[in-house]
Parts: sequence; C-alpha cells; structure tokens
Amino acid sequence: MKLALRSAVAAVALALGAHAAVAAVTAEEAAKLKSTLTPFGAEKAGNKDGSIPAWTGAYTKSPAGYQNGMPRPDPFADDKPRFSITSANLAQHADKLTDGVQALFKRYPDFRIDVYPTRRTAGAPQWVYDNTFANATRAKLAENATSVSGAFGGIPFPIPANGDEAMWNHRLSWSGESVAFNLRTFIVTADGRRALSSEGDELLQRPYYAKDGSLESYKGIYQLGRFIVSGPGSKAGEAILAHDPSAADKPRDIWQYLVGQRRVRKAPSVAYDTPDFVTSGVGLFDEAFMMFGPIDRHDYKLVGKRELYIPYNNNRSALAKIEDLVGPHFLNPDHVRWELHRVWEVEATLKPGKRHSVPKRKYYIDEDSWQIVLFDGWDAKGDLWRMNYSLTYLVPELPALVTNVMWGGYDLQTGAYYFNAAMNGAPTHYKISGPKPEHIWSPEELANQGAR
Repeated sequence: MKLALRSAVAAVALALGAHAAVAAVTAEEAAKLKSTLTPFGAEKAGNKDGSIPAWTGAYTKSPAGYQNGMPRPDPFADDKPRFSITSANLAQHADKLTDGVQALFKRYPDFRIDVYPTRRTAGAPQWVYDNTFANATRAKLAENATSVSGAFGGIPFPIPANGDEAMWNHRLSWSGESVAFNLRTFIVTADGRRALSSEGDELLQRPYYAKDGSLESYKGIYQLGRFIVSGPGSKAGEAILAHDPSAADKPRDIWQYLVGQRRVRKAPSVAYDTPDFVTSGVGLFDEAFMMFGPIDRHDYKLVGKRELYIPYNNNRSALAKIEDLVGPHFLNPDHVRWELHRVWEVEATLKPGKRHSVPKRKYYIDEDSWQIVLFDGWDAKGDLWRMNYSLTYLVPELPALVTNVMWGGYDLQTGAYYFNAAMNGAPTHYKISGPKPEHIWSPEELANQGAR
C-alpha cells in the first residue's frame, strides 16, 4: 500500500507545528475500501508468488450441530504443513521471522515452526464494514494520540497514516460485542516446570461495537472487562474490573477486589510495566491481551508492511490437552499452526522523560484483522528481552479472528514463559452473549462476585 500522500501531509503538519487533531482520509482514498482494499483496508490481492492468496471474505462456516460456547473444531484439520522451519534451515527463512522468533530458535535448537497454507479467514459482519467505511473519512486522532473522535463500530483508521493510528486500530479491532469464556493461565519456569497461575471466568464487552448503537449514542468507553478468579486456592475470590476509554473526556478506571481486605479499591498500578499478578509476575500488565491499558509512554512509528510467518487459525491449539500443548520450554510445535501473512510493523520507542522497563518494542499487526499477533521487546541495555504471541482463534459465527484468548510471552533472558487465557479443557470457549446491563460493570457488583 502506498502511504506517500498521507506521509507528506503529516510531515507538513509537523513542520508547521500543527496542534489540531490528525485529519481523516479523503473520500477518494476511502473508495479503495470498496475496490483494491478489503473493507478493513488490507490489500485484497495476494502476493506475487501466490503464497499469500487473495482475500475473498470472512470465514463463516460453523459445523452442523455446533452450539454457542462449545469448543470449536479446527476447520482446517486436513491441511498438511507446506514445510517446517528448524534450526538447520533457519537462515533460509530469517527474513520472514521476527527477532523474537529467531531468538527462540537460537535458545532452543529443537524449536520448530510448521508452516501451513495461508488462509485469509479474518473478517466481520457487513455492519462493521459499513462503519469502517464511514470512520475512514470522519475519525480523527487527538494530537497526543491518547484518544480518538469520530469513530464507532468499525476500524477507525483502515488506511493508517502513522503508528498511532495503527495501534488504535488494534485497540478498536473487531472481536465481538460481548463474549464470555473460562480461562486458565500457566507459567513455565526456566527449569521447565509448569504451574497453574490463575483460573476463572472472563467477561468482555465492547460498547464501541454495540450493534444497535451509533456514533451519537456512543459514550466513549470502548471496552469493559471483568475477571473473577476461582483458583488456585490462594487467589480464589480475587477480581478485577476495567473500563477502557477511547474518548478524551473519559478517564481509565480499573478496580481490584482483594479477598483479604474484603473491599474493592482503585488499582491504577494495573498498567504499563507493572508485573501482572495473573501471570505470577512473568508477564507485564501492558502485555495483556497483546496490549492493555495506557500506551502514552512510547512513540509509535509505522515502519511499513512485511510478509511474516505468524500463528494463525489456531483452533487446534484450544483443543489440545494443556500437558500436550504447554511444553517445558516452549509451546509444542505439533499443536501450533503458522502461516505466511502480511503484517504492519510498528516500532515503539520510549518518549523523552518517560520510564518503562521495555523502552523499545516492535509490534506486528495482521493486515486482515488489525490484531497484534506478535511483538518483541528490548531492555534498557538494548538486549532482546521479551517475545509475545497470540494463537489467533477463529470464531466463524461472529465472524472474527481474535487475539484476546490464547496469548502469552517468553522471557528470552531467563527462559521462563507463560500461556494466558487458555480455554483448553474448559466448558465454555469464547461464548457469544448479549450485552450485559450497566450494573454488571460496577465496582459494587465486583465485590459481590468476588466474595462468592
């Protein structure tokens, strides 16, 4: 995709010291969303050698007899790997692998990637496409990039001009209006011991994607999330509630219920590089769901597009037994599907005067879904430290390809890793539900639920 025109406009604005919000695209540019681009702004055509096919629409085929919330079968169970990448042939494929993935190969010579035929399954309902088209010419990013106006019910910037717009596309990407699922979180220590860190019930609701809503009725909170912990015993009853805003006039609110104190308290520290207690501190809070909480400590540069091997269409991973999937040093390659896709690369660097234990990151965002699929992080010394992943999960009945389940990260320096939002063996797998009433998302209800 050519970004020359918008890049030039942005450069002029910077040169003039502009203080207005970044403008949306022109109607002429937006028209490409109905011709050469997909409704979400990806390149509709395949690549030159055909290893990435053309996009022909979302995958919507649910098996006969499937009921909402049941484990979803692998729709491509008969696919065979095109080839495998191993330590022996790593150099041959290095240009299509992230730094973090290459580091896994170097640390663990028996690591392997099985590359399957590329299937561009990501998509959304028509009403989401319609909203995305409208957003393209009306959505604006605030000068400080911490809020968005003029967007509702679709990707805000399907033709992005900069890294901030691309990151907001992920934050406001399509994963359903309201879903529920059981999850477990596992950590694996450097010496290969697996342990259950947390388990419980997750509710996610995105008022930004209220099907019967509108830009005029949208109140500026794009996501509501609630996690009620049921185990292990030392954590049972703990709970967390988050209200995440996209509007400039809405604060981010997050609460935590602590069993020992028997009260709900504001938890502003559940953000940035605070160790995530759900992962027993192996992960950081702003790594959750591939991105969680404020993102105002880094500058984001849109590097461009790359073809990369990334985890994709991994319903098979959710069907595996945990003891088979979560290995002593890495996820078992037998249960992880990788495909070649085009991704947007966004480089994050620490802003002057700000502090963060991961001053540099590189994010890789799937062009078809606007979901972050992989990202790498470097420490203050410039050494590669973290590699985070999502085993993208296909939900045909939405339809959507989502990254808010089955994600985790590797500490490339210590050898520890974690696997979060695992649905394996759980009775409820990403159940689509109707929107919950307002009181469900109150601190008072959090205390009621946590105390049970």
